[in-house]
Amino acid sequence: MKKTLLALAAVAAVSLSANAHAVDSTGCGLGSLAWRGQSGMVPQVLAVTTNGTFGNQTFGITSGTSGCDPHGRVTGGTGRMTLAFLENNLEQFAMDASAGHGETIDTLAGILNVDSEKLGEVAKTNFASLFPDENADAVDVTVKLMALI
Repeated sequence: MKKTLLALAAVAAVSLSANAHAVDSTGCGLGSLAWRGQSGMVPQVLAVTTNGTFGNQTFGITSGTSGCDPHGRVTGGTGRMTLAFLENNLEQFAMDASAGHGETIDTLAGILNVDSEKLGEVAKTNFASLFPDENADAVDVTVKLMALI
């Protein structure tokens, strides 16, 4: 028991010293939503364990709930990179999207391999859909943006 507690303390210490900008790689599901925004190994292990224990990730993928997309647009290569970028830059992207141009538009255009002016136009035209209220999250914005392009 003491060895287990010592091992957990070591894992926690490592995760606390982890880079604050680490990207969550747990995908979607209740566990991913519960520990969203936390970096390090411990929150990611807890998210994966929650998803696996309750089987909710599979349900989320098939039903399109819990931050999952049944078409896999968020979990695909560019979708995953888009989500990772927006998780760290959502507020600035909202400002740039409302104007139709800016640094986040240019960066996303590079990630998505599309013209930045065209992406800016799409983001500005569909701003109300991308950001229906101040509680819009990166997963929803990513799914909507991927559907638009």
